[in-house]
Amino acid sequence: MPSIRLTTDYPEDFIQALRGSTNTIPRRLNLKKEGIGKDLARLVLTLIELLRQLLEKQALRRMEGGGLSEGELNELGLSLMRLEEEMDGLKKHFGFKDGDLNIDLGPIGKLLKD
Repeated sequence: MPSIRLTTDYPEDFIQALRGSTNTIPRRLNLKKEGIGKDLARLVLTLIELLRQLLEKQALRRMEGGGLSEGELNELGLSLMRLEEEMDGLKKHFGFKDGDLNIDLGPIGKLLKD
């Protein structure tokens, strides 16, 4: 296995960032069957929410750029509303709130924009 080599002009900052990121990593994993299922659901819903936000931003760009007809605009708006409704239903089913899907990536920050 090849070794990974990192170089930086600011090793103290890098070490401090690594130390700070350990606070976001759980010390114990929940390996119970119920916990794994809920954690997997959380991950999948987080990814879907990220994609939904990206689609929404792309739709706004296309709308502002005039690249959509009125019919396409209506269809896109309805699709995004349906997707948001489905996400709300899935979050309710699994007992998640909006903030539960915003995974903390440590020094990088939160995955989703509020």
